[in-house]
Amino acid sequence: MNKELKILGIVAAFTLVLYWGVEPFAHSQMHKHVEGHGLVYDGTADIEEASKDKKEVKKKFWADVKKIAALKGDAKAGEATYAMCAGCHMEGATNMGGVTPPSLEHAGAIYDKNFLIALIKNPAMATNVDHKYKDTATHPMGGVMSMVSSDQDIANVVAYLKEKKAGEVTPREAYKEACGRCHANRYAKLTQLGEIPKTKSNIKTGQDIEKMKYDQKVAEEQAALADYLGKLPPDLSIIYRARSEHFLDTFIENPQSQLPGTAMPRTGLNHEGMEKVMAFLEETGDPSAPARAALGPWVLLFFVIFTILAYLWKQSHWRDLH
Repeated sequence: MNKELKILGIVAAFTLVLYWGVEPFAHSQMHKHVEGHGLVYDGTADIEEASKDKKEVKKKFWADVKKIAALKGDAKAGEATYAMCAGCHMEGATNMGGVTPPSLEHAGAIYDKNFLIALIKNPAMATNVDHKYKDTATHPMGGVMSMVSSDQDIANVVAYLKEKKAGEVTPREAYKEACGRCHANRYAKLTQLGEIPKTKSNIKTGQDIEKMKYDQKVAEEQAALADYLGKLPPDLSIIYRARSEHFLDTFIENPQSQLPGTAMPRTGLNHEGMEKVMAFLEETGDPSAPARAALGPWVLLFFVIFTILAYLWKQSHWRDLH
């Protein structure tokens, strides 16, 4: 018995050295550690990452956002101004400039107030992809800067979104609005165009014409998206299992922090929005997690009983040989 314990101790010691010494060092060399900002959108990260010629521009931009955030918005007045937004931001919107405008039905619930202000003031700066544009007005949403230009109008629209577009949102809805226009999720039966429709094959030909038509529309949407972003964004079916929670939190909060130069825009999710999106990614990426967690205690109990029986068998078998 003493020999077995010594062997177990040596194996455990080497395992701990590898796990707590070598692996963290190797990981730190291959992947830099990125600190998040707690889903606070005040420009701190943007200013830190900006080149010298852009630091002052970004400081002024986020200072203006802070000033607008201090204004008291009028939701009723904002509703009239929002009518200009509703023409693009709706269910079933068409692709505009390479990307389909997202629905804003739950914008007030899942997006941060400062981010929404920044997004209306200058979409490219707010989403931290201004490096893609010589003139940020050429951003697909750049026209909003001329339509909603005064500080009070911006405050009014955001007040309207926070008051009237902030109902209860499900994880699936949060994902579709924040991520679904760029990222497919085949496990959830979602493409960049939304829910995959149920279709039937023709009895005589065996061909599903409606599915073919839908697949063509998806292919065209993906081609436009790839042209706009430089490549097609990945399917997020198992991203929750492929990446750590810390990576996803910091990447979603500010993609530039993990992948400098990426065309992926900041989404501006607040804490509720992030929780809903992560819950959906966990559900689709690891649907068996609840069943696995419930089975865990029984597996541990089995190993405990098996260990006891194995030890008793060993004692009985070797009793006369020691």
